[in-house]
Amino acid sequence: MRAITKTFPGVTALSDVNLTVRPGEIHAICGENGAGKSTLMKVLSGVHPHGSYDGEILFEGEPMAFKDIRASERRGIVIIHQELALVPHLSIAENIFLGNEQARGGFVDWNGTLRRAGALLKRVGLREKPQTPVADIGVGKQQLVEIAKALSKEVRLLILDEPTAALNDDDSAKLLGLIGELREQGIACIIISHKLNEIRAVTDAVTILRDGRTVETLTVRETPDAEAELSEDRIIRGMVGRDLDHRFPDRTPYAGEDAGTLALSVAGWTVRHPVDQQRTVVDDVSLTVRRGEIVGIAGLMGAGRTELAMSVFGRSYGVYVAGDVAVNGRPVVTRTVPAAVDAGIAYVTEDRKRYGLNLIDDINRNVSLASLPGMRRRGVVDEHHERSVAERYRKAMNIKAPTVFEEVGRLSGGNQQKVVLSKWIHADPEVLILDEPTRGIDVGAKYEIYTVIDELAAQGKAVLFISSELPELLGMCDRIYTMAEGRLTGEVTRAEATQEVLMRHMTQTRSPKS
Repeated sequence: MRAITKTFPGVTALSDVNLTVRPGEIHAICGENGAGKSTLMKVLSGVHPHGSYDGEILFEGEPMAFKDIRASERRGIVIIHQELALVPHLSIAENIFLGNEQARGGFVDWNGTLRRAGALLKRVGLREKPQTPVADIGVGKQQLVEIAKALSKEVRLLILDEPTAALNDDDSAKLLGLIGELREQGIACIIISHKLNEIRAVTDAVTILRDGRTVETLTVRETPDAEAELSEDRIIRGMVGRDLDHRFPDRTPYAGEDAGTLALSVAGWTVRHPVDQQRTVVDDVSLTVRRGEIVGIAGLMGAGRTELAMSVFGRSYGVYVAGDVAVNGRPVVTRTVPAAVDAGIAYVTEDRKRYGLNLIDDINRNVSLASLPGMRRRGVVDEHHERSVAERYRKAMNIKAPTVFEEVGRLSGGNQQKVVLSKWIHADPEVLILDEPTRGIDVGAKYEIYTVIDELAAQGKAVLFISSELPELLGMCDRIYTMAEGRLTGEVTRAEATQEVLMRHMTQTRSPKS
């Protein structure tokens, strides 16, 4: 890709970007959110068609002018987006060949479809039957189905956008191992990822983008001291333009008059699965968060962390069985989301695109969504006040957008997350529940969000922090609860907490008896 320039109204997303990928190479693209990584890949894969950008693309020595994504797939370039493009109620085999059905005499050849799907599943290391509905397998296996789908199209260059963002460590390791096997078969891979440890482990080269421009490419095979050259600090310096001396802000314990006062108390909280009501997903959980305190919840995938958070926040998940919630020592009933908001509880969801934002609306309206009653004047929204609030948060949160009227769906993941946080901060809650608040976000934007969280705690807000990244919990939290199979299995102070201690508690199945 040579001198690629791509503009949107009011924004230059890419400016004179260059990228070279060799056959059979694993090539990572790093950069802060908004650096242009996903846009560059959309140009390469035909999502942004030829003619909508400047520059040229050469593939296997020939100039390309892809008019759409089908044109790029015919040449063997396949992109797997961060949001998987699978239909949950169709089988694995149907998903693999969706839009590329195996036909004979004008009808789908089901025997051939199942046979080919089985061979592809074996190739990616999946033991599931091709007839299995996609809804019945986990996210890690769904990623492998997406790769099987790509292999069915005779892929020569596979593009993966944040492939391990939603995966646990085991599923991530399996996926990265498979990518290594594809390299041995001569298939080139481009990976967009913010997980720098994974990048250093599997890639042959790293191209760093910053503000829509190419900063540099580090090629491991040609680097005499590859380990030093590809250190995380080295990559971060290229991404943010400076050394990042600290990954987390220094925590100063809240010292207000009400320091230590219980802000949130959850007692005996029990919830069953919304469909299989014989299955308990949150089992007799009790926890507390004090004013000015950041309390973490650690657990492996399926431990029940999100189920706990969503059910406390307006019983928006599962079937409530038992339990009590108190805010500032006062019992509250949070049967609905509005009731939870009125009680002073806010919830920043792990799935910002599905539950946190209206993607087809602008920053202005998204910021005001949780606090419309405070925006009204004579029964209608005061648009001037709404706009001034949104503008204030655009500047304070460093949201990279030309105006508050920018459509949220056009923003990068980190900037979308800042909009979600702005929405709930303006609602002025007593308790803020954060569920994977930095998932899919680069290190620079992470630090900005960590700083915002720390400032909220310094104002006396209570923060419940859910994360799959143990270093994040260790760097941010004053106390950490651990969960497994829907139950609390431990409580660890900041001084006692290590990754080993947390993992030991996270793999227990029963609460330790005192």
